[in-house]
Amino acid sequence: MSGNDGKQYLTSPINLERRGMQAGDGMKAWTLWLSAIIKFGGSDLIVKSDLKPRIRHRGVLKDIETDVITQELMFQVAKDVLDAGQQEVFCNKGSMDFAYDYDDKNRFRVNMFMARGKVSIAARLITSNIKKFEDLYLPPSLGEVALLSQGLVLFAGVTGSGKSTSIAAMLQYVNERRKVHIVTIEDPIEYIFKDDKATINQREIGIDCVNFNDALRALVRENPDIALVGEMRDYETFEAAVRAAETGHLVFGTIHASSAWQTFGRIYDLFPVNEREQIRKLLAYNLRAIVYQKLLPTLHAHIARIPALEILINTPAVQKYILEAREGELLDIIKGRDAGMQDFTTALVDLVEKEFIHQSVALQSTPKPEELRMRLKGISQGASFAKGA
Repeated sequence: MSGNDGKQYLTSPINLERRGMQAGDGMKAWTLWLSAIIKFGGSDLIVKSDLKPRIRHRGVLKDIETDVITQELMFQVAKDVLDAGQQEVFCNKGSMDFAYDYDDKNRFRVNMFMARGKVSIAARLITSNIKKFEDLYLPPSLGEVALLSQGLVLFAGVTGSGKSTSIAAMLQYVNERRKVHIVTIEDPIEYIFKDDKATINQREIGIDCVNFNDALRALVRENPDIALVGEMRDYETFEAAVRAAETGHLVFGTIHASSAWQTFGRIYDLFPVNEREQIRKLLAYNLRAIVYQKLLPTLHAHIARIPALEILINTPAVQKYILEAREGELLDIIKGRDAGMQDFTTALVDLVEKEFIHQSVALQSTPKPEELRMRLKGISQGASFAKGA
């Protein structure tokens, strides 16, 4: 059936029954694909009917050396992997988000979806192997942020920029040092924590709670010291998170934004115009840090990707600019590098100077190419001078 715009819409449930397949065939294939990701150190699995399955390794998709996956097998995978309730959702809506435990150490975040009448799968590996700051090439200043007693800490960036990995490192940093109660609200759970000095409760949307709003309303009754609120997608979630920060909790969250200082505009856009001034005041007094992160390919075989970070710390000067609605001028303060702050251009220059990334990668990644070229020119001239000496 076509809509008024001529597009096809799902009007009847998907039929998972396919001839030529036996119960268990799909599970065998599924287990093989997941084991390949773990074996080869991949991060993601992409499977589409009529192609070989692919693993994302060091940011690049590579084929698994196996047979082309038939449409029938993909339907059998859906039937074998999904439970009855998940099958019903998938058949009626054409997609299903779920988490899959491969074993005690490896968990996958999975989206199964229909594309042009065929089943496709995108899965990401989630492990309990939470890396330390030095392994992720994160600055020590983030350790100071992690140990704060109260406030809001935001990580900004696009999907796949490593925000969740960096936050996990910060929470693990706390876990190893402080006897506190940490509650995470995630969709789905990204990393599996083991209690050390801290007590950690992880809640997954759709399994442990209905949605973010319900989980946030219950949060204060769960007596946390620190909370992680997954992605802040709407004003109800963001307002609840900032209110939790206001009442004495340290709250971590993620948001889609293209820089640390531009995150303010992204936040204000979530709210009706008549509420933005109040949110501005709440941010001015409760925000502790905004970290914008982007992952870049490196020059080193043993380092897949490295983060370039822009870091904004809420100093008295930053607070003053926020209260005066001068967020657009915050980049000038960030460039001063006070209290561990760092602008994105400086981060790129540092990575080039330390020979982690190529200049071409830096230039492809910056929103300010002319400024970066001038800074990189200084590095090149300095290197030439040193060589000549």
